Amino acid sequence: MKKLYSILAALTLSVAANAQVGAPYIHDPSTLAECDGKWYTFGTGGGGLISENGWTWNSGAERPGGGAAPDIIKIGDRYLCIYGATGGGLGGGHSGRILTMWNKTLDPKSPDFKWSEAVEVCNSDGMEDQDAIDPGILLDPTTGRLWVSYGTYFGTIRLIELDPKTGFRVNGNKEKDIAIDCEATDLIYRNGWYYLLGTHGTCCDGVNSTYNIVVGRSRSVEGPYIDNVGRDMYHGGGRMAIGARNRRAGAGHFGRTIVDEGVEVASFHWEADFDLGGRSTLAILPLLWKNDWPYAGEQISDGVYEIESERRGYSLELAVDFVRMQTARQGWFNRNQAQEAPKPVANQTLAEVEGTWPKGDVAVRCGDYMFRPHQRWQVTPVPERGGTICGPLYVVKIAGTNRALTATDNLEVTTKDFADLDEQLWRIEQLTDGTYRIMPYVIPGQQGKNQKYCLYSAADSTPTLAVYDFNSDNSKWNLKDKQ
Repeated sequence: MKKLYSILAALTLSVAANAQVGAPYIHDPSTLAECDGKWYTFGTGGGGLISENGWTWNSGAERPGGGAAPDIIKIGDRYLCIYGATGGGLGGGHSGRILTMWNKTLDPKSPDFKWSEAVEVCNSDGMEDQDAIDPGILLDPTTGRLWVSYGTYFGTIRLIELDPKTGFRVNGNKEKDIAIDCEATDLIYRNGWYYLLGTHGTCCDGVNSTYNIVVGRSRSVEGPYIDNVGRDMYHGGGRMAIGARNRRAGAGHFGRTIVDEGVEVASFHWEADFDLGGRSTLAILPLLWKNDWPYAGEQISDGVYEIESERRGYSLELAVDFVRMQTARQGWFNRNQAQEAPKPVANQTLAEVEGTWPKGDVAVRCGDYMFRPHQRWQVTPVPERGGTICGPLYVVKIAGTNRALTATDNLEVTTKDFADLDEQLWRIEQLTDGTYRIMPYVIPGQQGKNQKYCLYSAADSTPTLAVYDFNSDNSKWNLKDKQ
């Protein structure tokens, strides 16, 4: 289907490429939750955001109770919401209550939409060295037990256990102190490690907020949580996982979403997006892992790239004849070389070779990267055409031309003149190991959006479309900036 872009959208690509679009304004967002094909997140003050695709966010999510810093998780066929009713210095004190409630659906338009009566699971009296606010929830995939971390800079971060069937506090459970010097914590599990992610620094001061997300890990959910240099988070340790970037400051309230095998995203808020008037906004970035430590990646921005296969290191290129460059021969056999000043060799230009290329559709292949025009790809985000939870859609062209990478109905790839076709739109998603998955948005002749096939190196020099497999380097690509 053909659609036209607006001039305004084209002018704002560089701003929108690395930020959610729509009206993504929220503070203290919950972990993202999917319900009936839509995405939801809830924030301080009640309400929250809804997205049809994970990329464009607008207000509309509903939850009663107000309060602060909710988190949400799906257990079975129900959604459990947990939030702080007070505390955090709100109203001048640290007397807080944390409550849970259930709903069958997150869609406020559904006939099944009805939150259960909220139930208190813990509290703070305002006098003790603790603050019952900012809960983060983990359903342990190894045991089925349900854990909550909570607390602020005012005292300790605590851990309690809930009953995953009722959302009530487990009878006889005693809270345990596990960290200090952070707030807005979250618990996650991966590869035998439990991770405690906390928000460190100052909040609620717009562009002056120093919030950043730190992490420690443990083999036990009850800790101790140790950082990369052996410091216990109970004594102020923590390794930074996400800090300020791209004119956005104050990363806080971490959440993790597993999209596919090897595809994960971190959600949180920026205390201040400089390009959006310093407002607090929802952030979603690729979540990467190195040596079993998490950190945030980045969506690809507008630029010229080498697209290199992880399989062998060959680069995606237009399948055209190689045009030799004319240059003086140099080498050990040139006895005058030592007496001559070296002259830089200019890169081959598009104008020098484009006339030798065939007209019409041209196939693609992979080969040694040689700095040639048929190997330079202009990757352009087109956020106005939509996106996914992993980022915006992209158009991929040979730099300086209108030749766009295009999916075909026989599961191959070619280049065609760009005509704003859906099969000329691509998802480019950073994987947990730092490489990229490149997927056509649609495949001609197939119903709906493509969720299965990716750009795939079937052999060293043969790119095609095949089923994504995170465990195969054939499915993985590296994008190297060649500006």
